[in-house]
Amino acid sequence: MPQEIPVIDLSVFRDGDAFDRKRVAAAIADACETIGFLVVSGHGVPEADGTALHRAALDFFDLPLEEKLTVRRPRNDQNRGYIPYGEETLAKMHGQVTPADYKEVFAIGPDDVPDEPYYTCDLAYPDFAPNLWPERPAMLRPAMAAYYEGMLRLARLLGHAYAVALGMPEDFFVERLERHSCQLRLLHYPAPETEFLPDQLRCGVHTDLGLTTILRNEAVPGGLEVRTRDGNWVAAPAIPDTFVVNIGDLMMRWTNDRWRSTPHRVAIPPAQARARSRRLSIGFFVVPNYDAAVECIGAAGEAAKYPPVSVREYRTDRFAAGAGA
Repeated sequence: MPQEIPVIDLSVFRDGDAFDRKRVAAAIADACETIGFLVVSGHGVPEADGTALHRAALDFFDLPLEEKLTVRRPRNDQNRGYIPYGEETLAKMHGQVTPADYKEVFAIGPDDVPDEPYYTCDLAYPDFAPNLWPERPAMLRPAMAAYYEGMLRLARLLGHAYAVALGMPEDFFVERLERHSCQLRLLHYPAPETEFLPDQLRCGVHTDLGLTTILRNEAVPGGLEVRTRDGNWVAAPAIPDTFVVNIGDLMMRWTNDRWRSTPHRVAIPPAQARARSRRLSIGFFVVPNYDAAVECIGAAGEAAKYPPVSVREYRTDRFAAGAGA
């Protein structure tokens, strides 16, 4: 029987007593140790914010290509602005050679950055590169801002839960998000009008680089699939008013591989379903302070599998590797 991705109610962690919090944290730990993915309900993010952003995002992607290109990403190492079809191949982050992902993207990072050395020095690039905003649709920027704030609240709630699950001080991860560079990406997978190339996917097989990822999934043909430990691919649930959450590579390093950063992909829709396979997913990628040290937090005496590394050292070059087709 295929391994299932569990659904966990975070309201019990947020509003419950110490026993409830430990029970929910234990369920999160089990998911992170076995499949690296979970679905969260009771998250406290207004559903209307996701609906509004979904609508504004589709309005943006429906614009003529030449208009979208006015906010094209300036450089491959930046996760900012519009990234057209053919410019991202996430499988390259893991040394695979495949055709470009069949998608287009609009991405932002923090939009209200203090004028302080931490955010303006050389080490702050590309984490705090400026955002690029299109003139149309007018609702895109406020919709992304509202959604971004909701995701930050959820990321901090998850950070508390992760720390409890790992037996760490409850503010361990939240402290490392005080000067975060979290990224919000609108991921548009148009209904294909031509055949896919050999080995091409809507998004190639990869793991995420950061601490954790929070995804607003959409139930359409050709969606997110997760590889289980036995090598099978299972579809990630797309349940209204929930988010798909997965562990990133940084968290796997922090936990000395106790928690899993699991390969996933966005599949090709079946031929008979392609006309109705347009998909818009909204991903929030939780990125800790660029100077945070990532080192083993395993049990006392446990041999570390990885040397200490800063968030910046681990992420920047790997992201750029997948940014060019």
